[in-house]
Amino acid sequence: MNAPALHLHDTPRSAPIRNDWTREEIAALFALPFADLLFRAQSVHRAHFDPNQVQTSTLLSIKTGGCPEDCGYCSQSAKNDTGLKASKLMEVEAVLADARAAKAAGASRFCMGAAWRNPKDKDLDTVCQMVEGVRALGMETCVTLGMLTAPQAVRLKQAGLDYYNHNLDTSPEYYRHVITTRTYQDRLDTLEHVRGAGINVCCGGIVGMGESRTQRAGLIAQLASLDPQPESVPINLLVQVEGTPLAGTEALEPLEFVRTIAVARICMPKSFVRLSAGRQQMSDAVQALCFLAGANSIFYGEKLLTTGNPEWERDQRLFDSLGLTAL
Repeated sequence: MNAPALHLHDTPRSAPIRNDWTREEIAALFALPFADLLFRAQSVHRAHFDPNQVQTSTLLSIKTGGCPEDCGYCSQSAKNDTGLKASKLMEVEAVLADARAAKAAGASRFCMGAAWRNPKDKDLDTVCQMVEGVRALGMETCVTLGMLTAPQAVRLKQAGLDYYNHNLDTSPEYYRHVITTRTYQDRLDTLEHVRGAGINVCCGGIVGMGESRTQRAGLIAQLASLDPQPESVPINLLVQVEGTPLAGTEALEPLEFVRTIAVARICMPKSFVRLSAGRQQMSDAVQALCFLAGANSIFYGEKLLTTGNPEWERDQRLFDSLGLTAL
């Protein structure tokens, strides 16, 4: 099946946002010749964004390890023997000090992650203080805390939260191979609570977990079907951590990852597509292709929760060589 063609009278800018992408259509996009796929993705990208601007965010783990979930990729699961020691929730002022440093380094959004299945209300009060403090610095705020109830989402909105991150991780049918302690519907319910509270949604997935291309198409179909589509879509490349069930998984080919970025851009034209975990293992050339394919957001800083990230100087050199500026 051929991917739907772009006609002269139906430019990327005028084409409506679609929430009805089928897996067959998305699979056809994946199958396009590489140059054709990137041209189409870049055309869509330019219709909605400045192609030379990239949003920069910083991610801080405010509570590390000890999570009761059994996510097969995660070093923070108490069920995975990775040698990571659990920590308590950070103090508010310590978090704000990191936020100030991130802002000074050029980050425009500050993301805070806690390894919980779901937050307790007393802990949520502390997180809300963090959100209020980061907002007072003039930065966008994002948190990822696990599952939320509707009242908890409202509480975060009242604190001024801009974005809530809650990834779908993979396609519905592959999900059981990765996680058994939380259902796919649990994730969709949390997204509904977040959207209902008026908070922007940050929702993406992880590729390279042994899933097929068809299953990657299923993930993108699921993300694109959210109405409205997520404002931010992080695409993570699995970082294999010793002691996790997915350590030793066959690595995803770099150009297949680039294809995934391009297809996500086409299907979610107005979303920020974030080049997330796994960048440390990518060459500058692969990252450049990802930006060409429509990625326009990255995490800035040397650490993503518990895994590595490119050093600030390397990112700055890459931006300079590509003529990119931080948004």
